[in-house]
Amino acid sequence: MKRILKQKVIDPLTDFLDDEVLGGVILLAAAVAALIWANSPWSDSYFSFWGSYLNLDLGAISIRLDLQHWINDLLMAIFFFVVGVEIKRELVSGELQNHRDAAVPVLAAIGGVALPAIIFTLIAGGGSAADGWAIPAATDIAFAVGILALLGNRVSNGVRVFLLTIAIVDDIVAILIIALFYGDGFSIGWALAALAGVLAVIGFQKLGIWRIWPYIPLAALIWLGTYESGIHATIAGVVLGLLVPVRPFRGRDINTKLEHALHPVSAFLVVPLFALANAGIDLRGGVLGDALSSDLTWAVIAGLVVGKILGISVTTLAALRFTAGTLPEGMRKAQVWGVGALGGIGFTVSLFITDLAFKDPLLLDEAKVGIFLGSIISGLLGTALLLKVRNRKTGSG
Repeated sequence: MKRILKQKVIDPLTDFLDDEVLGGVILLAAAVAALIWANSPWSDSYFSFWGSYLNLDLGAISIRLDLQHWINDLLMAIFFFVVGVEIKRELVSGELQNHRDAAVPVLAAIGGVALPAIIFTLIAGGGSAADGWAIPAATDIAFAVGILALLGNRVSNGVRVFLLTIAIVDDIVAILIIALFYGDGFSIGWALAALAGVLAVIGFQKLGIWRIWPYIPLAALIWLGTYESGIHATIAGVVLGLLVPVRPFRGRDINTKLEHALHPVSAFLVVPLFALANAGIDLRGGVLGDALSSDLTWAVIAGLVVGKILGISVTTLAALRFTAGTLPEGMRKAQVWGVGALGGIGFTVSLFITDLAFKDPLLLDEAKVGIFLGSIISGLLGTALLLKVRNRKTGSG
């Protein structure tokens, strides 16, 4: 029975991780391409292309966004939908279902969000830069899991499960932060329209409607209502993901069907496009030097590198000592530090929050340099720490 239960938890995670690994490679390629393009002789075309505006006219409603923000506001809703589906599954039938098993990674994730935000605020100080306090709070699942994949059998599946659980809880907190702190005004009328769409989805489910297409207009209404309400539009994706039933619905596994259909779209198309549109920084003309002398840049770096490893690791070890929680099977206490360091890879959601926090191009560039450098350092540090534990175990170091 225990083996069957483990299979139910691990197999979906394995499928999820496989896409994340390849997605991480494509994401890295897209980020590198963005940097090369933004620093090439054709750099003007990079910024003019992503800055070109597209209008959506729906009679009385007109939405005018540049191409970058169509990706950030609309396509990234697909990314957050997949996150919502994964969160729902973990809460109902995965690692977050068992309170005892979930206690340690949940507390670790909270520590890994709080301490980076505190360190960022202490270094960045007041002023406009303070609006970016949540930038180092995020963990990029694709990159972090990709590094674990490169380590192969040097790390157990328990380490992967622990890191993924932390990242999922991290995503929950990041979603709440975006909803509460990075909205743009508030329209109760549009919020009620979005709520009406949500209630209609629930009503359709009560009626036993299992086909996907009747829900598509409702999803569009929820997205539009959320966008126009002033709450960030991607929250609509999360809400819709949480509404997807985990257990078989009318004999059909809707959750798995949707995740298998949309997770590759998210990992291989949406997130790389997001990176291509957001990761480009023209580092010429002293921009890099200016960024490295900026408190904002170092606040992001310190938050990701120092805040994440201490926040996750110290909280984990304290939880193991003072609660009844345990680490996943096959994971050792010494590996907690490596996982904590990998938590400092904050690429995708960190860039996303940066775009919400700042409108000043100078602050955007400084924060992005901090994200790049902090994520690289965290990745290298996490790899070294996990390899060191493995070498000790095998007696080779």
